[in-house]
Amino acid sequence: MLIRTTDPFRDFDRLTQQLLGTTNRPAVMPMDAWREGDTFTIEFDLPGVAPDSIDLDVERNVLTVRAERVARNGDWELLASERPRGMFSRQLVLGDNLDLDRIEASYDGGVLRLRVPVAEKAKPRKIEVTSGHGDRTAIEA
Repeated sequence: MLIRTTDPFRDFDRLTQQLLGTTNRPAVMPMDAWREGDTFTIEFDLPGVAPDSIDLDVERNVLTVRAERVARNGDWELLASERPRGMFSRQLVLGDNLDLDRIEASYDGGVLRLRVPVAEKAKPRKIEVTSGHGDRTAIEA
């Protein structure tokens, strides 16, 4: 059983932590990002978020992720509230070396996963060099 006490300073501290975050629990969506071969993967933790509330936008090189965790309504008394609710938003500036037209997104187990392929123009390629004698040599770029 939870015991509810009234402490206005504790409630103020909790509100401040929810708005500004702490080092242990940031107020924004926690994120991991890594590269595997020719694909960048970005994962956002969004537990308790309905998949249809997730909105992804790309404008130029800026990826915006928005999601909403709605508050429960009903005839009940709230005993503890530590999970943030409402609208969450996060923006990432992505480099020119990524193919933003081919982003794939999936949501499973409270984790939003984005897979962003490396653009063809950013991949290593061989450039053929010719000499005046008609000999051809490939140089790796």
